[in-house]
Amino acid sequence: MTPTEISRMSLSSKSKSRSCHSQTLLGIEAGGTHTSVLITNLEGEFIARHSLGPGNFRLLSERGLKDLLIACRRLAPSPVAIGIGMAGIREEEDCSIVQKAAQSIWPKASLWVDHDLHSALKVAQYHHPEAPGHVMVVSGTGSCCFGQSNRGKIVKCGGWGQHLGDRGSAYDVAYRAIREVIEVFDHRGRWPALGTKLLRATAHVEPNDWIAWFQEAEKSEIAALAVTVLSAWKSNDPLARKVIHQAVDALVSDAVACIQRLQLKKPHCAVSGSMFVKNPAFTRRFTDCLGKIVAGAEVRLLKKDSAWGTIYAASSLLGGCKPASGNPGGITLPKPTHELRIRPQTLGLSTTESRLEASMNLDQMSPSRAFDLFQSEDASIHEAIRREKTNILKCIRKVAASFKAGGRLLYVGAGTSGRLGVLDASECPPTFGVSPDRVVGVIAGGRRALWHAVEGAEDDSMAGWRAMQFHKVKKTDTVVGIAASGKTPFVLGALSRAAFVQAGHVMLCFNPSLKWTRDHRPEIVICPATGPEILTGSTRLKAGTATKLILNMMTTLAMVELGKVRSNLMIDVQATNEKLKDRAVRMVCTLTGVQETVAKDILERCKWSIQETCRRLKAEPSSKRRVNQIVR
Repeated sequence: MTPTEISRMSLSSKSKSRSCHSQTLLGIEAGGTHTSVLITNLEGEFIARHSLGPGNFRLLSERGLKDLLIACRRLAPSPVAIGIGMAGIREEEDCSIVQKAAQSIWPKASLWVDHDLHSALKVAQYHHPEAPGHVMVVSGTGSCCFGQSNRGKIVKCGGWGQHLGDRGSAYDVAYRAIREVIEVFDHRGRWPALGTKLLRATAHVEPNDWIAWFQEAEKSEIAALAVTVLSAWKSNDPLARKVIHQAVDALVSDAVACIQRLQLKKPHCAVSGSMFVKNPAFTRRFTDCLGKIVAGAEVRLLKKDSAWGTIYAASSLLGGCKPASGNPGGITLPKPTHELRIRPQTLGLSTTESRLEASMNLDQMSPSRAFDLFQSEDASIHEAIRREKTNILKCIRKVAASFKAGGRLLYVGAGTSGRLGVLDASECPPTFGVSPDRVVGVIAGGRRALWHAVEGAEDDSMAGWRAMQFHKVKKTDTVVGIAASGKTPFVLGALSRAAFVQAGHVMLCFNPSLKWTRDHRPEIVICPATGPEILTGSTRLKAGTATKLILNMMTTLAMVELGKVRSNLMIDVQATNEKLKDRAVRMVCTLTGVQETVAKDILERCKWSIQETCRRLKAEPSSKRRVNQIVR
């Protein structure tokens, strides 16, 4: 496919006379899991790099595409030229749609638009111009092979998605591995070691759990299991070896097909994607296998990541300043926050990052002394929470009001904070008999982040904003952002969206050094001063404990307001196991005075609804109830 290159601005003599350093190039590489945004000067020297949410053309609505480009404009308002490489672009018409959307946002900029494989190939072409042709082999979450000869002929193999293609990708490796494990179990009646590792990685109890999981898991979540398979391969696990060798063979097959169709001799083959970049042994095997089939083929990792291809494409539109080596390893400038309605000012080092004087020699303490220190520090948590009583009660009333209005409570957090929110949300349906959509936990990075660190997930404010859009947060809802530092971009983005739609928005943090201005303050700020952590920066300790205590109160007391508790009994508990059924019987006996046999009988008739059972028994005359007890 020929790139769509639109130059809507010819450089005037005035603009040519300016220093190249005063103007910028913008590169946008939009992929299935995230969008990389690169900003350089006109020489291609690095200025800044940012990460935004997914940008696959096939999965974006017209509005979604516009929103993504608007988010990029906030980072680079007026670039001279823009290169856009976008996953999912297949036809010239797709390029035109993206081009028109970009023109409406940057009307004076020169534009280059194509699919992300072409922008990646430009990196190889730029750094190896002497080669007779270039083939790009990508293996990450998905996979594809894309090549171009010096005569301009283009060939593509693969890239059909996880169901039809993506041979040799991380998804393919994970899928094959699970199938191999199950086949061994079925045919030989034994559970292989790789199966145990995969169960542990998915946090499942037994293989039957995979059936439902595969139907609902994200592509990237399944692909993440490739890390486990690769690790097992390096430990000489026979099943893992079989799967990895099959993956390499599939990638080699696609690369050979590309090379042969382009009629290339001694081609330059660039490899990219996490399977190659993070696994040198995988790359070596691919190189060896390809070399046995194609003599003289040169295999190299991209000298720069593929996002730089969009900068090279943008620069080529100007024909003036030539891209330089840049500095992709340099310090990324902080993302501008002017788009966030909710954001704090920092007056000093976050308390959660400060060092605790009493634990300076933690590495030399005896276990007994360290135990006493933990007890002493944890004892201070309750007083810190008590000082926030007024704000906590305000939040509880707001949450209860949302419930009464048919709205929801949404917890939003990253890392430990997000996990605690998800934990509290997951306890509400069985404890209080509410629908799972009434109390919702949202964690940066999604389901996988519950048991694995998802790199960079918390740093994307737009992802937090979009999460609230997809959860359709509305005026009757209350969003509680949980962030120990009070500065987590994902949480601030979510609260900003909540404020935008006039939903309740509350910040729970543990950083008293923050200042909130009137225009950028949440409705309620709960900020217990729990102080520095024993292990510096480890907010799973005091901040995590305080978070759990506050969330416990928040949902419990809001549910009391909703009538879900009688005396101190949870009368809407879902009796889904024998322990809870026994508890339900005891509660009915306590609340109505009937014998256990009567309580159990009516509970069974009422499908174990305690409230309905109590209503039915209370409506029954006491004389009739006594007769029933005697008869039974």
